[in-house]
Amino acid sequence: MTNLWEDIETGPDAPDVVYAVVECLKGERNKYEYDKDIPGVVLDRVLHSNVHYPSDYGFMPQTYYDDEDPFDVLVLVEDQTFPGCIIEARPVALMGMDDDGEKDDKVIAVPTEDPRYDDVQDLDDLSEQQKREIAEFFETYKNLEKGKEVETLGWEDADAAKDAIEHAMDLYEENFA
Repeated sequence: MTNLWEDIETGPDAPDVVYAVVECLKGERNKYEYDKDIPGVVLDRVLHSNVHYPSDYGFMPQTYYDDEDPFDVLVLVEDQTFPGCIIEARPVALMGMDDDGEKDDKVIAVPTEDPRYDDVQDLDDLSEQQKREIAEFFETYKNLEKGKEVETLGWEDADAAKDAIEHAMDLYEENFA
C-alpha cells in the first residue's frame, strides 16, 4: 500500500508546483489526519469550536516542518474533495502561525487544474476577505480546547511559501532519507 507521506514526491516541480494530500474538507468540522503507520486517513477529533475549515487542508508529501509534522497546506477550492485526495497545487502565500509555542506556518495554494485560479499567482491576488477568513479560522478553531493557544503571525508572498517548502523538503531529507 502506498504511504502518502513517504512514497510520493513533494510535487512534480516542487516548490513551484506541489502535491497536497487532503486530510480535512472545506465546510466540515472533522479533523482528519493521515496516519503513516496504518497507512490511512483517520478521524483525529471533531473541532471543539463552532467553525469549519475554510478550504481543503492537508500536507505536502516528503516534507517535515519545524513543528515536527509534515508541512501544512490549505488549498483554495470551490468544492470539497475527499480525505486522501491528492491535488496538484501552486503555492501563492504563507501564513505565519504559532501553535502552543511551536512554529506551525501554513502554505496557501491553489489547484493547478482549476481555471478559476489561473490568475491567482501570489499573495496580492488573494482578496482581503479571503485572508481574513483564513486567519480567523486558524485563530479561533482551538479556542474551546483546554490549554490550547494559537496566534497567526501575518502573511508572506509566494516566494516565502516556496522558501518554506524547500526548508521542509530539506528537513525531511535530513530526518528520513
